[in-house]
Amino acid sequence: MPSISLCMIVKNEERNLPRCLDSVQDLVDEIVIVDTGSSDATRAAALRYTHRVYDFTWRDDFAAARNFAFDQGTMDYLMWLDADDVLEEADRERFRREKAGLDPAVDVVMMPYHTAFDGTGAPAFTCERERLVRREAGLRWEGEVHEVIAPTGRVAHWTAAVSHRKTGPGDPDRNLRIYEGLLAAGKALSPRARFYYARELSAHGREEEAAAQLELFLSDGRGWVENALQACLDLAGCYERLGREEDAFSALVRGLWYGPPRPEACCELGRFFFRREDWLSAAYWYGRALDAPDWGEPGGFKQPGCRDYIPLLQLCVCHYHLGDRALAAEYNERAGAVQPDSAAVAFNRGFFAGV
Repeated sequence: MPSISLCMIVKNEERNLPRCLDSVQDLVDEIVIVDTGSSDATRAAALRYTHRVYDFTWRDDFAAARNFAFDQGTMDYLMWLDADDVLEEADRERFRREKAGLDPAVDVVMMPYHTAFDGTGAPAFTCERERLVRREAGLRWEGEVHEVIAPTGRVAHWTAAVSHRKTGPGDPDRNLRIYEGLLAAGKALSPRARFYYARELSAHGREEEAAAQLELFLSDGRGWVENALQACLDLAGCYERLGREEDAFSALVRGLWYGPPRPEACCELGRFFFRREDWLSAAYWYGRALDAPDWGEPGGFKQPGCRDYIPLLQLCVCHYHLGDRALAAEYNERAGAVQPDSAAVAFNRGFFAGV
């Protein structure tokens, strides 16, 4: 069975690191912890799990730190996690099985990454990340922020997922500060960096600048199709918050250039018409979300609720306004089958019972 080195970079994670390592320590063959400048008891926490604890002077470059961590790994595969990541019990079992069956010729293992959760604890936002890299493949991290190893060679896709369970806000300005430092130093942004820079600008309420960067990203044409699809949705959001409704709609439609709309795009188109109280058009697009194909490349951003619960609940409202209460109630029950404890579903049941 191939062996795995877990190689992590951490800073001020005394609270989260034990939870992370408890969930994975018996699944890997070596643990490497690189401290990038903690002022708390992170080092002491790490030493309870491994003697392979190193210091790295932080220089606003995540790829450099991760490459240093990977350089310390000695096993067949190098794996990364953040300190607020965990493997839940079901995923631990999947990981164990998939590790046992790993073909040693595989260069990169991709795994689902759950980064947000709904009220039931189910994943609400999921992507796929390169999680294990064959050490002898010599692949390197790139990008000062939102660093990446582009999957190449033989790629495997596992079902075991990593769950990102944040316990605090961290430094909300860090990524934007790094990007603006790069620009101030005269460095040109790659298409991927420009996409994420735009998202950071939007997260800081700088919508005009974010929209301009997203327009540049899309017009450049060199970005990954999955990022381009998300950029259209992000651009629509920027324009909506700026009160530019026609531009928001144009951005949503622009996504059709890249292929049939995904459930996420269908829901956004439905929401556009829902806000305008165009119930028929909204119902059309929410209906398309239910049967939209999952045709894209692995790794794109996915919101599982856009495939069932969200469109079903919104179709309930749309058909109520269209005068078909029976169909509205049916959609509400279908949403309830997806999320039995939904407060919205319960409210709608009470409403229909009183009608």
